[in-house]
Amino acid sequence: MIAFEIFPWNAHFETGIALIDQQHHTLVDLLNRLARQLAHDSDATSLMALFDELTSYAARHFESEEAIWAQYLPGDDWESEHKDSHQQFLAEVLRLREEGSGKSIDEVVKAVAAYLTRWLTFHILSSDMRLARAVHAVQSGLSVADAKAQAEREMRSAMDVLIGAILSMYDRLSSRTLELIQEINERKRVEQRLRLASTIVQNTMDAICITDAGGCIIEANPAFLETNGWSLEGLAGRSLRELKFGEVEADPCAESARIGHWSGDVRSRTRSGKRCAEWLTLSAIRDEQGEISNYVAVFSDITQLVNLHQKLSRIAHYDSLTELPNRVLLFDRMQAAFAAAQRSQSLLAVCYLDLDGFKAVNDTLGHSAGDQLLREVAQRLHHVLRGIDTVARLGGDEFVMLMGNLHGIDACRELLQRVLAAVDQPVYTQEGEARVSASIGVAFYPRDSRSADELLALADRALYRAKRSGRSCIVFHDPLAEASPPDQN
Repeated sequence: MIAFEIFPWNAHFETGIALIDQQHHTLVDLLNRLARQLAHDSDATSLMALFDELTSYAARHFESEEAIWAQYLPGDDWESEHKDSHQQFLAEVLRLREEGSGKSIDEVVKAVAAYLTRWLTFHILSSDMRLARAVHAVQSGLSVADAKAQAEREMRSAMDVLIGAILSMYDRLSSRTLELIQEINERKRVEQRLRLASTIVQNTMDAICITDAGGCIIEANPAFLETNGWSLEGLAGRSLRELKFGEVEADPCAESARIGHWSGDVRSRTRSGKRCAEWLTLSAIRDEQGEISNYVAVFSDITQLVNLHQKLSRIAHYDSLTELPNRVLLFDRMQAAFAAAQRSQSLLAVCYLDLDGFKAVNDTLGHSAGDQLLREVAQRLHHVLRGIDTVARLGGDEFVMLMGNLHGIDACRELLQRVLAAVDQPVYTQEGEARVSASIGVAFYPRDSRSADELLALADRALYRAKRSGRSCIVFHDPLAEASPPDQN
């Protein structure tokens, strides 16, 4: 039996909790054994025995894992959500098995193997990894709340690792599939049209097609036909470049011909027009004379990964309450604004805004009303500012505005007066009318500083002077004023 894996293990799957990692290894080994038996037409009794062993072991693993989470995060919503996902998995496996009562055992096992591979991958790298990070943080002495917050931060920064692990897994799968194709080719001495690795290609979860030396499709597996909405007859003679490559910087066929293979993401459309993101591994097959005779293309759907990456990227760069840029994105925008100000030889205003009376709103009307007020203020600031400007929320009732292309302080003052007027309008919440005003401190680039951190600090100090001066006030950074002794009254 040829050894291959539909789920190659990757170091990024290690949670750092020995028992869980050991059991994950066993689950993956059982899954790969099941796939190997399926690919080599094992008898139904052997397949069902191994299938039952896998599902039984999964249930035992879930109990062990849940006990660890319950020990460190007892009664926490993360722990209960994780337990629910285990129950949903077992229910789905049972459903697939019951639905397959009229099908062959091969079809049932294949469906479960496909589901388990994708479910286990995302479950380990998202849910298990998040809980493991929280457990490690609790073990280090943090409270549960602080441990969860640290785990969330680490999971955001780990998104690129997640994608790398997934793509690495499918890259290895593609490479192993190609090796199997070549081995079967040599053993059976097939014709040039390539009856390549029929068993493996037909049973793989990824979409695979084979082209001739010119890049025209001559063979495709069921997954390719199903995901793209074509029949094999309709595909014959069509160019793979035309159907699947979309907009890529390099020509995958040319790169494969040069170095033997090409890997990268492609944006393609199905026959119905549906767009999808896929990871393509394209390999060149050479004959005995060293000439390219065919290309083998393996497509893995990464739409879910791309969407998840975009979602986590937004979480990392935008405030969840107001949907304004957060501090991380603000500093990126500041660097771009500095460059624009240098090119136009104009002023850039960094304006630190704090709401007057916001605490009273929270105290009298409640935090729900306070949140609604913050969202409304964010919208008003966005509408008042120009398209070239940026408004960000740093937290609480603090906002920062970047106003570029200013040709004098008066232009900045005029814009900020409009901001004050917009904030001063009442906000009508379900709990009642809420009113606040705003105090604003301003520093200018490059007049006051060329450093983002220093400009924010100067604007913050100007804001402090504005708050001391009364409500609804604008104060520009003044080194002489800051150097004078503080008011003793």
